[in-house]
Amino acid sequence: MDLKQLLHQKADMIVNNWVRAVYSDSEIQSSTLLPYASVKNHIPHLLTAMANLISQSTENDVKSLVWASLEHGTERAKFGFEPTEIAREYHLLRQEVLSALESDLQFATGTEVMRVVKLIDAVIDEAIAQAFVSYTQERVLEMEQLHSQLLLTNEELNRLVNATQENISHLAHELKTPLHSIINYSDLFLRQVRKRSELKDSVPSIEHIERVLRNGRQLICLINSALELSRCEAGKMQLRLVNSGVKCIINSAIEMMEPLAEAKQLPIIVDCTLAPDQVITDPLRLQQIITNLLSNAIRYTEWGSIILTCYTISNTQWMIVVTDTGIGIPLEEQSRVYDPFYRGASAVPKHDSTGLGLPIVKQLVKLMQGEIDLESQVGVGTTFTVILPIEVK
Repeated sequence: MDLKQLLHQKADMIVNNWVRAVYSDSEIQSSTLLPYASVKNHIPHLLTAMANLISQSTENDVKSLVWASLEHGTERAKFGFEPTEIAREYHLLRQEVLSALESDLQFATGTEVMRVVKLIDAVIDEAIAQAFVSYTQERVLEMEQLHSQLLLTNEELNRLVNATQENISHLAHELKTPLHSIINYSDLFLRQVRKRSELKDSVPSIEHIERVLRNGRQLICLINSALELSRCEAGKMQLRLVNSGVKCIINSAIEMMEPLAEAKQLPIIVDCTLAPDQVITDPLRLQQIITNLLSNAIRYTEWGSIILTCYTISNTQWMIVVTDTGIGIPLEEQSRVYDPFYRGASAVPKHDSTGLGLPIVKQLVKLMQGEIDLESQVGVGTTFTVILPIEVK
């Protein structure tokens, strides 16, 4: 049986079946972030190298396998895959290869079948090992970049400590300890990794890398929100006004928020049929207003739906309305929802909120010469209404 020829002949079928399997596998959730070409990636090259290695191993075939596996690991790291998801991808590839060869192996001897299975297993195992090496390299590089970013952010925090705005100073003091902890831990870890002669020795520490990266990203997000609020309150934020398509901005905001809503099985219902086609505004800030309102609605809603409605009020104004079926806000707390860092007494601890989303919305709406209002009933839901000029000046 010419295994090399069979693999070459069936390569396209194997790749296509494998891509479908990856997309449909519940254990590889990150695949939903990738287009077809990125999922397919370097697998065809890996199959070619596999076929050549199984029949007659040469130095070039080994290099081709190593290259394809390294590229695969790097690509997956960039898209936020977990190590277990990469291992699962190769497990599915093994299944597809054996499935494609099943009809041909029926006519082979038991010894021949065992030889083929062992060879395929050996190649897949080597591919996984190489993919993990490049995956770890990419993660360490990302960690180095995060470490640099955290150092710069820490310098910004030191300047904020001396600011006159009480809320921002409070935040700076509050974040300095965990920020220093992350900086010191990541610095220590990176120095340890650099001392190792072979990077593969650091593979067991991938979990620690991921933890630092995740916490660092969350912290930077929080700090950036605080800095943005500070710029708004100080009147230092400048709008970039252009003629903008409303529906395009709405669609972009929905695309950003849909994964969060889908995770809680909450549909986002959109009705913008009566919205103006074009407005003069800052599209980035308008999208930020919408995403913050949607994020807030999703965070405090466990069942039901989120409704986003836009329509024209007059020749000079239009309206954005976001309604949820969430926990609602008590009347006595409604006047404080725009206060920085305020979390209502009714908020359940699992609702992880910085307390900055709505204050930023309030400041941006004001900057865009608009108004914001809310109506809420405990146990029924909340509606935020934003009225903006069709032409911001």
